[in-house]
Amino acid sequence: MALKAKSKRIQSPPGKRARKAKFQADLAPAEDRTMRVLKEELQLTSNTDFLSDALALFRWAVSERKLGHRIISESVSGERQVLMFPRLERVAPDLALPRVEIQWTERELESLAQLASAPKADPPTEALIRAMRD
Repeated sequence: MALKAKSKRIQSPPGKRARKAKFQADLAPAEDRTMRVLKEELQLTSNTDFLSDALALFRWAVSERKLGHRIISESVSGERQVLMFPRLERVAPDLALPRVEIQWTERELESLAQLASAPKADPPTEALIRAMRD
């Protein structure tokens, strides 16, 4: 689906309303049929109403995912299905961070404590940098 937005953003003089943006979408035949069926089911008579409602729903979904919320469909019997929409996942925070548990020995903990409390190390020498590159 290719979308084109035509908008002339000319500053209106005070007291005049800004012009509405024109919107044109080049839909594949299957998408066009789907949109027409949905408009009929929702009893929408214009593409403008359809797009406005679709934007409201998408805006809500984006705000929910930004908060880390999952969007779930629940049947009457309680069966749940999580919405998986890759574009929507782009705005979701990375909440599920990997967790690693390390079993430290007493000696390793002492060594870590010494390293952590040691004075700041000198910057690496040129010889060390060259050795690391090879």
